Amino acid sequence: MKRREFIAVLGGAAAWSLAARAQQTTIPVIGYLSQDSAEFDTIRLTGFRRGLSQSGYVEGRNVAIAYRFAGNQLDRLSALAADLVQDRVTVIVTPGLPSTLAARAVTSIVPIVFSVGRDPVQLGLVASLNRPGGNVTGVYPFTSELEVKGLELLHELLPATTALGLLENPRNPIAAFMTRDVLAAANAIRVEIQVLHASTEGEIDAAFIRLAQERTGALLVPADVFFDSRITQLAALATRYAVPMLCGIREFPLAGGLMSYGFNLAEIYQLAGLQVAHIIKGEKPADLPVIQLSKTEFVINLKTAKSLGLTVPPSLLGRANEVME
Repeated sequence: MKRREFIAVLGGAAAWSLAARAQQTTIPVIGYLSQDSAEFDTIRLTGFRRGLSQSGYVEGRNVAIAYRFAGNQLDRLSALAADLVQDRVTVIVTPGLPSTLAARAVTSIVPIVFSVGRDPVQLGLVASLNRPGGNVTGVYPFTSELEVKGLELLHELLPATTALGLLENPRNPIAAFMTRDVLAAANAIRVEIQVLHASTEGEIDAAFIRLAQERTGALLVPADVFFDSRITQLAALATRYAVPMLCGIREFPLAGGLMSYGFNLAEIYQLAGLQVAHIIKGEKPADLPVIQLSKTEFVINLKTAKSLGLTVPPSLLGRANEVME
């Protein structure tokens, strides 16, 4: 039998071959299909493994994980998804819409557990949130208002600023919807939005250079699989160019950024781990309701605000879930 090694990364490393799996047929194998690289999926995988552990599954002991990383080359996702299906994994986990669409295109049988930032019913992934139908279910962080709320928070902090930047990933299939919502909200409060496109690390660097050249007052970075994985780079650039900035996950202020408003990324994938555990135990994705998140976190880094010469109004401090001194 042809041997293929599955490399378990980021803690809990364990090598699994097809031959070994043939001898241990009772051990389910989870396919993890990421558009990114292993080094950038740490937060997601930490949360995911926690969810599995809560359900009694420990990687390398009674469950294996077959990792497939596209390295931000989205055109590789289809082949990687097909590879997982060919290897007969029990279920495929898909962080983000590109991975989900790739997996869904190659199988209507293998269960798929997604995390997507837009209504999966509107995206055509499931028939309904309560009864998904088919082979797809997952976790849905309700993000349609996040970017607009982030804009409002930046505007409240910087009421005299009339021009704000919006970082958009053109390779994200739902980015256009996010941008549309932000532009409409900005028009209502008479703020000009400069849309900056970035889908690579080099393009993120270039976006900040353009912000500095045009003296745009602040930057809004929406929740996005790619951006969420480049928090360290974004925080460093925001510091270098002294840009007041709000991102979608709390790891940004933790890394020295100014503010974040959004969902707890580790919690999202912890819930995905729980969904996968249900499937391993025999539940069908068609009958497994999509988990919806509505609890958001607003985090402010006061040290960063002071370094930028900003005074955070009491109204913002009072609404923050966490204030870092």
